[in-house]
Amino acid sequence: MYGLWKPRVLGAWKVPATGPAILAVNHSHNIDGPMVMGVAPRPTHFLIKKEAFVGPLDPFLLGIGQLKVDRSVADRTAITQALDVLSAGGVLGIFPEGTRGEGDFASLRAGLAYFAVRSGAPVVPVAVLGSSERRGRLMKGLPPLRSRIDVVFGDPFEAVEGARSSYTGGGGRRAGGSGRRTRKALDEATERIQKQLTTHLENARRLTGRRATLSN
Repeated sequence: MYGLWKPRVLGAWKVPATGPAILAVNHSHNIDGPMVMGVAPRPTHFLIKKEAFVGPLDPFLLGIGQLKVDRSVADRTAITQALDVLSAGGVLGIFPEGTRGEGDFASLRAGLAYFAVRSGAPVVPVAVLGSSERRGRLMKGLPPLRSRIDVVFGDPFEAVEGARSSYTGGGGRRAGGSGRRTRKALDEATERIQKQLTTHLENARRLTGRRATLSN
């Protein structure tokens, strides 16, 4: 990522140094996931649609710990693998909008809330800005080479308002969710998460001077 573009990373210190965490990333371009993987302060295991695991990318993505998910069904294998990442104190990366779009967190699926409530891991909002503003001349499917892309990490927050923190000190925390996984609880968590992510995106745009991204 640093060789092809010029990432500017802000707030990486806000990612908990140890213990489980969920990076919630906006998604307006296919480069967003690899960019976050490349600049995040900790190894990140993303849930990635199975269609991306083709040819040599399949063993490569699996080899670096990425998780294959079938979006057409309730993929229990992917769900279990993602929860295992968090229970082991790792970092899970999720595109909460479910698919590439405007990248404005306007339409969130319940998956992020489920993992956050089930695991008790804090959610860290991540805004990737600049990946969709212009197309490259040599490779039109990618941002211009050596262009600046901003990655802004926000403050961790709990998916369930008022949930008792499981932080253990020293930047770490132990896993352990609230256990409330009813539809009402997940809907409330999704609404809270969306507000937090939208606020972070607005703050990130002001901080970086970026306008709203363009659709591809």
